[in-house]
Amino acid sequence: MRDPHLTPNPEPHRRKPGLFSNLRASFFTGIVVIAPIGLTVYLIWTVMGWIDAVVLPLVPAVWNPEQYIGINLRGVGLIFFLVFTVIVGWVAKGLIGRSFIAWAEGLLDQLPVVRSIYAGLKQIAETVFAQQDTSFDKACLIEYPRKGIWAIGFISTTAKGEVNRIAATDDQLMSIFLPTTPNPTSGFLLFVPKHDVIELRMSVEDAAKLVISAGLVYPTEKDTEGSVPGFVPDQPTVGTLSEAQKTLNDALRQRALETDVGSLTDMPDGKRSSG
Repeated sequence: MRDPHLTPNPEPHRRKPGLFSNLRASFFTGIVVIAPIGLTVYLIWTVMGWIDAVVLPLVPAVWNPEQYIGINLRGVGLIFFLVFTVIVGWVAKGLIGRSFIAWAEGLLDQLPVVRSIYAGLKQIAETVFAQQDTSFDKACLIEYPRKGIWAIGFISTTAKGEVNRIAATDDQLMSIFLPTTPNPTSGFLLFVPKHDVIELRMSVEDAAKLVISAGLVYPTEKDTEGSVPGFVPDQPTVGTLSEAQKTLNDALRQRALETDVGSLTDMPDGKRSSG
């Protein structure tokens, strides 16, 4: 048996990090700070150079600043491209522009291979740039690939036409894009009944970060005032919460109330009356 009067063993001495360890830690911290900034600047610089290489040869020499200052300024071609795009868009919204576009599309429609390529590219461009109201504006949870396993998706729109008419369901179908990790640009298009879609409060950007990081980066969730620990507050959802989730919420509420009553019952009479 150990003598209680003996001095306990001292804690092992921890070596302080040396100069090399501090330099290494500072180096990696600097890499974490510099790498995103450097890559962003490099990508912007590269894209500007690529646009200049394509656009500047098409610009008349009289309008090229390099003829007057003798320096090739990067980004001049990008400015010309933006100005030209704005002018084309302004003309295309007018009567003459619409008539000219209809005439040109009529010519392209007579070419077998070209019309298929043009129609596909036009549909993609209109979906990405023109129709802002149909872009992803909500993140959601769906059970995929089977019941009990949940996946994050993005609500695209409600299913229309033949898809919604033929599908054997009594509820409205929702078009859900299910992204893959870590590349959210690829994924699956699912048509899910409305009552099976649970809308999330997190933004599309936060949901995309969660998908890209493979579940490592979660959005910061603000605490709900007066909420019970473990209780999932009611949320505005596309569908409705499952019965199991509602039962769990009720049970957590009841458990919290019983805990509060029990703590008051176990308190001594003096403290209870003073409280």
